[in-house]
Amino acid sequence: MARRDGHHPNGQAYAGPGARSHWLATLLVLVLVGTAVAAYRLDWGDRYLGWGADPGTDPAAVAPPAGLTLPELPASEPVAEPVVSSTIDPTEVTAALTGRLGDKDLGKHVVAMVSDLSGGEPVFTSGAGPVTPASITKLLTATAALTAYGPSATFSTRVVAGASPRDIVLVGGGDPFLASRPTSSKTYPPRADVVTLARQVAAGLTTKKVRVTYDSSLFSGPAVNPAWEPSYVPEGIVSPISALWVDEGRDPSGYGRVADPARTAADVFAKALAAEGVQVVGTPKPVVAAQEAAVLGTVTSAPLSAIVQRVLDVSDNEAAEVLAHHVGLSVSGVGSFEAGTAGVLQTLTGLGIDVTGDQVFDGSGLSRANLVTASTFTQVLQVASSSAQPGLRAVIEGLPVAGFTGSLTYRFDRGAPEGRGRVRAKTGTLAAAGVHSLAGVVTDLDGNAMTFVVAADKVKPNKSLAARVALDEVAAELAACHCSPGAPVGGTG
Repeated sequence: MARRDGHHPNGQAYAGPGARSHWLATLLVLVLVGTAVAAYRLDWGDRYLGWGADPGTDPAAVAPPAGLTLPELPASEPVAEPVVSSTIDPTEVTAALTGRLGDKDLGKHVVAMVSDLSGGEPVFTSGAGPVTPASITKLLTATAALTAYGPSATFSTRVVAGASPRDIVLVGGGDPFLASRPTSSKTYPPRADVVTLARQVAAGLTTKKVRVTYDSSLFSGPAVNPAWEPSYVPEGIVSPISALWVDEGRDPSGYGRVADPARTAADVFAKALAAEGVQVVGTPKPVVAAQEAAVLGTVTSAPLSAIVQRVLDVSDNEAAEVLAHHVGLSVSGVGSFEAGTAGVLQTLTGLGIDVTGDQVFDGSGLSRANLVTASTFTQVLQVASSSAQPGLRAVIEGLPVAGFTGSLTYRFDRGAPEGRGRVRAKTGTLAAAGVHSLAGVVTDLDGNAMTFVVAADKVKPNKSLAARVALDEVAAELAACHCSPGAPVGGTG
């Protein structure tokens, strides 16, 4: 019998309950710290660890009830005089930002630009040259996708008849959010799923014995971007990109990603068919479905506008890559990384945006080889907010709100408090590469609506968190600024 002092009666030490508890607690702390570091390093903590949009509390993540009808509200007296937007004074903006941009935590290469939201030349610039943008690259992808397809476009996953009477083919249509099972009615945007598709197909089959095959040929080229770090896919940072997958290439049974997303989707679909009483023989095999094949069932994604909002809100890397592939299909008929990025830049050029010198190798911003100017992001934000481009409004609507939604839920807790709620911006983080960025829109205390871009791509690894705070403080200073002509020097309030 062991004594309470942690030794057996024969005098040998043993690991008693207290010791085991200590090591278990230590292991748990190490796992949590490691997970937190990985989450912060690639800007995905809000997606997978619940640090950001909560479907129960985040307004941007809650779907409106079906059939909602609200009564007419009576007119109310204004609580304050309406603010009329006026001209932005470059001197005031400069006074507000110069000190913040000099923060040494931002490193040796910091680029910033501020412009009137309605267009025109910048009222403030700082730094020179393009920067590695990280996840603000998704602004380019989202704008190009909406331009190419329109906000109401959807993506369908179909089942069609195969080569023999008992063959059926699951055909991927590039739905980025196709799910392995029905999701909650609170999930936004709503997800199509393969269980619902299996039920639909099973109900119409004239035979109860089938062979399942699958077609993911809509996208071509490598499934893993050669411009990504080699460790990204093996470490589960991002999934191989496919026109057919469920749960964005994650394992439907739990955490982690799968090596072959299309095959996994077919396996899940086959199991769902079996649950409906259909006997599935053999294992799913890849094929290319005939163009004229009879359609046996279809499920459809949410509108592209809702997909874009979600991609920007939580910085969804996989979905952004799927959208870029779709842009490639629209522009050149090829859905690949190379065609997608070329299509994004070509589409932005068609909007009148000058992308001269920009180099983009993916749709998500994971690539460290991307180089984009602050001017490009400024023009994208101006065009997306323009009344002449109503189809692009989802780009602005999808921007996280400082201190409230998405990847900005737990940010802006430092600096001028006016930043919270007044700043809407896309975040960017590749901490291991020293990259931190923020781009979006802000309204100052005089009612001036501005675009801003601030990025630092030479941040020391031990300054990552401080650099992120410094970027937030830059944006918050704009929100706290009286940036109209004649405001007090410094402009903050």
